[in-house]
Amino acid sequence: MGGVTAPPTVVPDLDELTALVGNGNAVVLSGAGLSTDSGIPDYRGATGSLRRHTPMTWQTFTRDPRGRHRYWARSYVGWRQIAEARPNDGHRAVAALQQAGLVGGIVTQNVDGLHQAGGAVDVLELHGGLDRTVCLQCGDVASRAELDVRLREANPGFRPEPVEGGAEPAVNPDGDVELPEEALDDFVMVECLACGGGPLKPDVVFFGETVPPDRVAQAYSLVTCARSLVVLGSSLTVMSGYRFVLRAAKEGIPVAIVNAGPTRGDDKADVRVDAPLGRVLPALTARLVR
Repeated sequence: MGGVTAPPTVVPDLDELTALVGNGNAVVLSGAGLSTDSGIPDYRGATGSLRRHTPMTWQTFTRDPRGRHRYWARSYVGWRQIAEARPNDGHRAVAALQQAGLVGGIVTQNVDGLHQAGGAVDVLELHGGLDRTVCLQCGDVASRAELDVRLREANPGFRPEPVEGGAEPAVNPDGDVELPEEALDDFVMVECLACGGGPLKPDVVFFGETVPPDRVAQAYSLVTCARSLVVLGSSLTVMSGYRFVLRAAKEGIPVAIVNAGPTRGDDKADVRVDAPLGRVLPALTARLVR
């Protein structure tokens, strides 16, 4: 097993990773750590949102109307930061490796759409995408940007102060922010345009919700047909992503993990690079893409 730990200002030795990706048909499994350089926090890093924020759960969203209202009020404020986020060098590097024929598939746990904005195609969004909404009553899928226009019209004076007071609150990876409880009563949520009454949900998989089986099967298919699995920016704490590392290890498919800090899959990795992706991926691309 290869292992590399990088000092903060040094690009680590990438020979093993270069050789693995250079063989072609690598499948990328990306996590929140890939988007931190775009201003979107991760869940479990040193400044991860789980340290200060309990994410919305499927059970609360579907069973508690007040909880659902709270989510949408917070999401209304946080959406702009998500919508304005731009792909970073890591996203662009993955797209360049795909365009060079070295990456055969991209599976992301992220819901921010930044892989596609960075030039990648055929991205399998394991947990869905914040750029869409789905009606829980009729199943209609609609644009989150269009919903934002409707919400602005319904909430012309909604300007709540953040919980901490002062500066704008930090957005969480699931697209919402912390707001004072008393601010919720001033927020007006709109309903589905298609059926006129159904509650809307972001088209993402909440904590406690099951990833659609067809997505899981498609991701397994990509992994089992790959020459290598390259994990980028994921702690692999939850089984949602870790299961693909387990499958690759079971099938004898080499696993590389690039992440700042330890991960649950480190003992399954053939190549381990402990360093920020913003340094590793551009350097890797420079070696492999001419």
